[in-house]
Amino acid sequence: MKKLLLIRHAKASHQNGMDDFERPLKPSGIQDATVMAQRLRSHGIIPQHIISSPALRTITTANIFAEHLGTYTVETNEKIYEASQNTLFKTITKLPDEWDFIALVGHNPGIGEILYYLTGKVKNVATGAIAFIDFEVDEWAEISKGNGNLLYYDEP
Repeated sequence: MKKLLLIRHAKASHQNGMDDFERPLKPSGIQDATVMAQRLRSHGIIPQHIISSPALRTITTANIFAEHLGTYTVETNEKIYEASQNTLFKTITKLPDEWDFIALVGHNPGIGEILYYLTGKVKNVATGAIAFIDFEVDEWAEISKGNGNLLYYDEP
């Protein structure tokens, strides 16, 4: 069985003239990410590995989750930044099979679209939201449209 945790980055600053890629989390975003990570921990939802967009707001969110969940492997994947549903799907189906539970930290609209594509569940995936999905498959490549089961969804 494969498990996927989708995480939308927490609230970020929208300062004029700031490059989108370099936008930092707001203090409220840091607090929200901490709270969401603690909720996951209290439910025993702890991924083995975290993959994040390299944008500052997503990697900061990923690091907060890693710190609070005790998941010490965080890597970045440039394909996740501003990724479409199709790009996210390809990224997920190419994940290494040695990991059974991976968290993916990204951006909307892609995170909301891939959640719907995989589970058929429509959510307004707010900043800081989390969606825990499992799949009755042994390899990431076996994941397909609608074969995910949304087990847990929460937002700050």
